[in-house]
Amino acid sequence: MVSNPVHGLPLLPGTSFKDSTKTAFHRSQTLGYRNGYAIVRRPTVGIGGDRLQFNQLSQAVLDELASKAPVLTYGQPKQAPPADFIPAHVAFDKKVLKFDAYFQEDVPMSTEEQYRIRQVNIYYYLEDDSMSVIEPVVENSGIPQGKLIKRQRLAKNDRGDHYHWKDLNRGINITIYGKTFRVVDCDQFTQVFLESQGIELNPPEKMALDPYTELRKQPLRKYVTPSDFDQLKQFLTFDKQVLRFYAIWDDTDSMYGECRTYIIHYYLMDDTVEIREVHERNDGRDPFPLLMNRQRMPKVLVENAKNFPQCVLEISDQEVLEWYTAKDFIVGKSLTVLGRTFFIYDCDPFTRRYYKEKFGITDLPRIDVNKQEPPPVKQELPPYNGFGLVEDSAQNCFALIPKAPKKDVIKMLVNDNKVLRYLAALESPIPEDKDRRFVFSYFLATDMISIFEPPVRNSGIIGGKYLGRTKVVKPYSTVDNPIYYGPSDFFIGAVIEVFGHRFIILDTDEYVLKYMESNAAQYSPEALASVQKHVRKLEAPASESESKQTEKDPGVQELEALIDTVQNQLKDHSCKDNIREAFQIYDKEASGYVDRDMFFKICESLNVPVDDSLVKELIRMCSHGEGKINYYNFVRAFSN
Repeated sequence: MVSNPVHGLPLLPGTSFKDSTKTAFHRSQTLGYRNGYAIVRRPTVGIGGDRLQFNQLSQAVLDELASKAPVLTYGQPKQAPPADFIPAHVAFDKKVLKFDAYFQEDVPMSTEEQYRIRQVNIYYYLEDDSMSVIEPVVENSGIPQGKLIKRQRLAKNDRGDHYHWKDLNRGINITIYGKTFRVVDCDQFTQVFLESQGIELNPPEKMALDPYTELRKQPLRKYVTPSDFDQLKQFLTFDKQVLRFYAIWDDTDSMYGECRTYIIHYYLMDDTVEIREVHERNDGRDPFPLLMNRQRMPKVLVENAKNFPQCVLEISDQEVLEWYTAKDFIVGKSLTVLGRTFFIYDCDPFTRRYYKEKFGITDLPRIDVNKQEPPPVKQELPPYNGFGLVEDSAQNCFALIPKAPKKDVIKMLVNDNKVLRYLAALESPIPEDKDRRFVFSYFLATDMISIFEPPVRNSGIIGGKYLGRTKVVKPYSTVDNPIYYGPSDFFIGAVIEVFGHRFIILDTDEYVLKYMESNAAQYSPEALASVQKHVRKLEAPASESESKQTEKDPGVQELEALIDTVQNQLKDHSCKDNIREAFQIYDKEASGYVDRDMFFKICESLNVPVDDSLVKELIRMCSHGEGKINYYNFVRAFSN
């Protein structure tokens, strides 16, 4: 009777009780994983979690027990029965080793070949160690081919040994019936069999080729598929349709090169190109209309046709790989034709429509190829050398033959014969120069100044012309940008520096005051006021002195009375206009005197009645002892 393992009671109904504390009755896990590999492990607990009552052996003990032969338990093992005998003709039936080989055959009676290479296949039959040599049949070779050596065991030497499969390998020579065969390769089965038997195979060799056979080989026939392009359809469709391009050839990099304009015509009917020159009037070139006649233009030549004599022979399709087509002519790209690089910069409206419909190109803008002129080089004048005027000296830099500077003609016509006169004193530390007086004459037509020094007796200084007509530069102006004295610089008290000499303006005439009042915008208010104030000061004492002088000097009274009489008699005469200016023109030094002959010529030109008795008397009283006439008093008789 089996006892109850829980409380020692027999394992019978009514004596066994279920343990209420046990809830898990599954079997233990015997399959586990270690380092990714599945391993089997022995269970340590049974169903319900009860520990199994047997010894747990380690893996080392288990390995040791597994290595011990169970001789003691089972006795000596029985010998296995021998394998069945299989004869060679059964084991190696239909198993053949195949080797590729060749031999060389001399050809003594031919001038075209000295030897012949004949390729053969060597077969080795494993079932009976026999061999055969077979030459593949070549069509129209003229040589008996096929089986050269029938199947048999072949002798290896004179001792009667035969060839065995162990004697065969790649890259060796074997002699059969006096012919030496060179073994170059074998098939896959032969290679696997020999390697399985422990034979190290030599590397395969390349099969030798027969030179005469290679020479007689015809090239492979090339089949050219005929093109479906219909040239007649192209001719009928695109007849009289021409693409026009405008191009330039820029050869300015070479000596005497220039940029020339051309028109390129592309004829769609036969894909020909024509290049025409564009001639302009007086371009100095012969009027040749064409640079290149209408012809097809090769784009890419074959390698052997680069030295083709194009100048004497026409190029055919055999020398050209690719021809120029319409898609090669694009505005903005360069094109090389006959060694010249043409740049296409424009095309006509028909060409633009064609490219839009045919190639989908819509953007073909005109490219401006006009070269911008370089900015002009600024001419720098050399330093002023001090001789003459700056404008006059600068003309030598503008032309090889210098010309006079341009004058303001309008200004000269408006201000003709208008002269402003001033009395000036020399500012000098020398005592002898304090009493010297100078007459400045400013010519409004040319902006020039002349200086005259009236002669003074017993002064020790020779009077006369002190400075000829010239423009006087202000002292603070630069040589490159000279500033000249103008009418606004002359007023009472002004200091005028002329070539290092300083002059002070002391007095003016009545014409200067009239000019300043009529052109007051040119003068400052201070300058105009100084002249007006100075003239008023001179008028008051002058009237008193004249009255006193007339009382003392009867000649003066007589002259004044004569002037009044002439004024009353000739007040309606037409000669009174501009008579003063006429005399001032010929009075270069502004001295108030003119020659007697010149005086009468002026009076004759102005229709002055010199034959009148009163006028004759006035001329006599205004005459000077040296053949000159004082025109100041004479002019007073003709003024209102």
